[in-house]
Amino acid sequence: MNLALLFDEDFTAPDRVILSGRRLQHLHTVLKASTGETITVGRVNGDMGRGRLVRMTESEAELEVTLNTPPPAPLPLTLILAMPRPKMFRRVLQTSATLGVKDIWLINSYKVEKSFWQTPWLSDDNLLENLTLGLEQARDTIMPAVHIRKRFKPFVEDELPALLAGKQAFVAHPGTATPCPTHLNAAAALCIGPEGGFIPYEVEKLQEAGCQAVHLGARILRVETAVPVLVSRLFDASL
Repeated sequence: MNLALLFDEDFTAPDRVILSGRRLQHLHTVLKASTGETITVGRVNGDMGRGRLVRMTESEAELEVTLNTPPPAPLPLTLILAMPRPKMFRRVLQTSATLGVKDIWLINSYKVEKSFWQTPWLSDDNLLENLTLGLEQARDTIMPAVHIRKRFKPFVEDELPALLAGKQAFVAHPGTATPCPTHLNAAAALCIGPEGGFIPYEVEKLQEAGCQAVHLGARILRVETAVPVLVSRLFDASL
């Protein structure tokens, strides 16, 4: 936890917060913090700054906070992901938040098993927890938005064209002729398929909506690897 993310309910006054639970445990066991020390803090969707420990017990910690530093600039990227396997979904979500992605769309695909959509990791509480962990790792405060679309064709035909307006749009597809571009400095959208990739029909529909098929070379990557590799390749100058 490189930053303690503060929520509205943590504030008891404009410059005072109470921390408990996971963040308190981190202060005790990892930072081994004591009264008078300062830590890096940031308010959700607001500024970052410093928090001075004025009181700490086994059940809570009270901090006096000063928030005067803006968070890092978000990536101008819309990330469209075929729903990953639940066992890797948490890591993908945290990684996306850490990299600065603020607009995440989870979509269906032929190779996405129906059971994936039943995972408890899609609950609001679990989405918030994993996005928070990603932001705390990166020292960021701007909470990403996650949109869930369980029907591929209606999403691609009815929503995606408007979503791609004004953006360079790509679909990662091994075997295509065009390598993934680098050094983007404008808004973009990136579609990443499930394990094994999108089927040809899905790639065609994404291309009809405005996406260009690109590749990373001959190697086939897992989704949890492909996400940071593709994002960092597109926006290497922005990270």
